Amino acid sequence: MSWTVRRARLGDAAEIAQINVDGWRAAYQGIVSDAALDALDVGRFAEQYRAVITMPDPVAVFLAASEQRIAAFCGVCPARDEHRDAHPRRPTGEIAALYADPPLLGTGAGHAAHEEGIRHLTAAGFEHAVLWVMEENAPARRFYEHHGWACDGVHDRHAVAATQSETVSQVRYSRLLA
Repeated sequence: MSWTVRRARLGDAAEIAQINVDGWRAAYQGIVSDAALDALDVGRFAEQYRAVITMPDPVAVFLAASEQRIAAFCGVCPARDEHRDAHPRRPTGEIAALYADPPLLGTGAGHAAHEEGIRHLTAAGFEHAVLWVMEENAPARRFYEHHGWACDGVHDRHAVAATQSETVSQVRYSRLLA
């Protein structure tokens, strides 16, 4: 399947948010509590994505889409936690979010959005990149490893946004850019 990749626009925020919530509910079943997954609020996510979409470069959200719908998205930015995640000698960017609509997993949409995010980080002058993934999310970890990422041994506990009382174990992946 062929996807058109483009930068997100404000009008895309609700669809991006729905993909994010559907992605969580599909990928994190059995990793995150059902209560947390049920509490995910598409409207709140859409507000957050509207704010992100209007941020200046190098913050960006890229979409892989067909004429009918958005299939996947990738959000990139400078490393959000420069004390923990920044490389000691290289400017560090981050993939902050990468989700594909669950029925479209395996169609290349996630790959297309990922590649555009990497191109953008590289063009913005970043030489190193990080991302965080739930430790138990084996399919996502395989995807990242297939795309040149390596788990660098850093672990963290992350509060689940829907509840803030539940935490999950995350691992950091990193890679050099061009």
